[in-house]
Amino acid sequence: MFLDLCGAKLHFEQYGEGKPDVLLLHGWGCSVETWKAVTDRLARHSRVTVIDFPAHGQSGRPPEPWGAHEFSEQVAALIRALHIEGCDVVGHSHGGRIALTLAIEHPELVGKLALTGAAGLKGRPTEAQKKRSEEYKRLRAFADSLDKWKLLGPLPEKMREALRKKYGSPDYNALDAQMRKTFVKLVSTDLTDRLCQVKAPTLLLWGTNDAETPLWMGRVMEQSIPDCALVELKGGSHFAFLEQLGFFCQVLEQYLYGGTAC
Repeated sequence: MFLDLCGAKLHFEQYGEGKPDVLLLHGWGCSVETWKAVTDRLARHSRVTVIDFPAHGQSGRPPEPWGAHEFSEQVAALIRALHIEGCDVVGHSHGGRIALTLAIEHPELVGKLALTGAAGLKGRPTEAQKKRSEEYKRLRAFADSLDKWKLLGPLPEKMREALRKKYGSPDYNALDAQMRKTFVKLVSTDLTDRLCQVKAPTLLLWGTNDAETPLWMGRVMEQSIPDCALVELKGGSHFAFLEQLGFFCQVLEQYLYGGTAC
């Protein structure tokens, strides 16, 4: 199914029936398929809505570079269009960042939150990361300075592309120019000072070996969100919810349908 919302075509699917409604938000580079096993489990209990974020799966592209606010506004529009206000929202990685933004900016639309490996916090760069960033900026400035020499033709742009490939993340390098701007806006988001505004009960399920969104991020969220509990998935990576699917679903089902988080 599709809806045109906020200037972008959004693909979504629904399974099961009954309350509470549950909305699943995937991570960057993923799709509705990422949630399939979780969807099948939760749809035994209630209606589950799962979406493809813009520029993912079967959804269209955002009309301009979007940040977390724009993505969350589209999700809010979907919730209203489907009349599932007060739904429980489960988010992974990028989906967690959007779920948090939604809960902060539209608390009336969210029942419970469940987040796994959620993005949205910015850590302090290591010395090695600082050095790498400074090196990139210096080389990029040099490449940009060559633009004034018209005889060099496409050389400056080729240098910039080589720098992007060397210094950019795989996710960044896989994107075209417009989506790179969206990606930069998203990864620049820091919700640290806004976590105290989350009113929804929140469950965090976090892989202890998550290298993308390290466990310290989950601990900051646990300490900053007023009604929050953290469950550590021992040895789990950024995709611990799939690696430890049985345990993940057991805890999630207890939280969504059985009352308390733990």
